[in-house]
Amino acid sequence: MISIRRPPRWLSARVDSVAAHLDRLAPPPPLLARAIAKLAGGVTQLPSAPPSTLVAAAINRALWPRFPPELRDGLAGRVVAMEITDLGVRVRLCAGPRGFSAAGEQAVAALRIASRTSGWWRLARGLDDPDRLFFDRVLMMEGDTELGLLLKNSLDALGPLWPVATAQEQR
Repeated sequence: MISIRRPPRWLSARVDSVAAHLDRLAPPPPLLARAIAKLAGGVTQLPSAPPSTLVAAAINRALWPRFPPELRDGLAGRVVAMEITDLGVRVRLCAGPRGFSAAGEQAVAALRIASRTSGWWRLARGLDDPDRLFFDRVLMMEGDTELGLLLKNSLDALGPLWPVATAQEQR
């Protein structure tokens, strides 16, 4: 089992402060939103391998050891595609016995999960119930529904990936 070291308290406090600010951030003004959309159009043309490799390494280090065996078995050999729709970032992962690796563009995704940046942020921080994000169509899931539910329920059981700091933790 991989142990994950917690960052120093001073760094955690600073990062949590930035995260709390981002939690309250309003949507960008229309002009900036159009510029971001134009940039995202270019980003979608880039290969997904570089961000997929980074995300696979992060998940393998932080989450894979905590995944229940039934989730690992359900993911084995399957491709999961994730997309940050407003930024055009695409990640394609294939699960193997030791964790995820980048999947090529040609591999057919068994499951696709897509959301704007704010939806992914709210999911990672635990600011909204994941069911609510899916039912409100903030997070969209397409493909193998059974695999999607298995993944969602397993992640629910793990809790927020980056929980909001309590007042006690901020001291």
